Amino acid sequence: MQLTILGCHSASPKSNAHPTAQILEVKGHLFLIDCGEGTQVRLRQQKVKFSRLKHIFISHLHGDHVFGLMGLLTTFGLLNRKESLCIHGPKGIKEFVEIQLKLSASFLSYKLNFNELTSTTSEVIFEDDLIKIKTLPLLHRVYTNGFHFQEKPGERKLNYQKAVDLKINPVYFNKLKQSKNVISETGEEIDFQKVTEAPDLPKSYSFCSDTSYNPKLIPLISYTNLLYHESTFLASASHEDLAHKTGHSTATEAALIARKAKAKHLLLGHFSARYKDLNLFVKEAQEIFEPASYAYTGLKVDIE
Repeated sequence: MQLTILGCHSASPKSNAHPTAQILEVKGHLFLIDCGEGTQVRLRQQKVKFSRLKHIFISHLHGDHVFGLMGLLTTFGLLNRKESLCIHGPKGIKEFVEIQLKLSASFLSYKLNFNELTSTTSEVIFEDDLIKIKTLPLLHRVYTNGFHFQEKPGERKLNYQKAVDLKINPVYFNKLKQSKNVISETGEEIDFQKVTEAPDLPKSYSFCSDTSYNPKLIPLISYTNLLYHESTFLASASHEDLAHKTGHSTATEAALIARKAKAKHLLLGHFSARYKDLNLFVKEAQEIFEPASYAYTGLKVDIE
């Protein structure tokens, strides 16, 4: 499970401060989370294969989270993409896309599937044998969701040499990895635990986009391996009122959520351009929760 930050600043982009977009790679999937202005350029810079993107998750319809979407979709068309693409986002995302296609007389070479979200409670929006993804209802000025990505438990790890030594036919190796006993070629029943080890613990990633302080998130993200939480403002700069007025959080509030959720690591983002030193966000958060760090364009995090 690896997270790549394509952008993590709020509102107006700058030469070195890009709006929100992330890539999460997990179990063979490649998910795009939010799509601020210029996302496709930064995808190119990170050498991401566009053809691997099959799902895009949009937290809300504010420009700094979605204005890069149309450029990306039309580029897919120019590249003659054939595979369908699913966009998960708030109700209105379909109209947002289709009206721009209509007015620009643009045509796509592939099918778009829209999963428009309206629920104010957490719901599963994608699931397969490897991963489950659910929404995280947030408190912002418009309808907004974060997203929680949870791996499913994997198969047990086979000790190949032990299996060979015990004369187990390779056709039974998958059964062993699925916690099933098998019969060896000598007629002995082999306990799967003799030749396998427990799988790695499932990992999770929680993306909390624009939101005011929201304790209702805590049970939904408990023990998450990595929590990305917006921290647009600094409480140490006496900007709590500004955060509450605009539907955002301070670094202090992000740290409180991380501590109460017993997260393994806190990654801060969505910084207001008024602050020049991002270390101030980490310093403020670490008074309440450690470990904490700040996001930046190009950051890659291996989620352990």
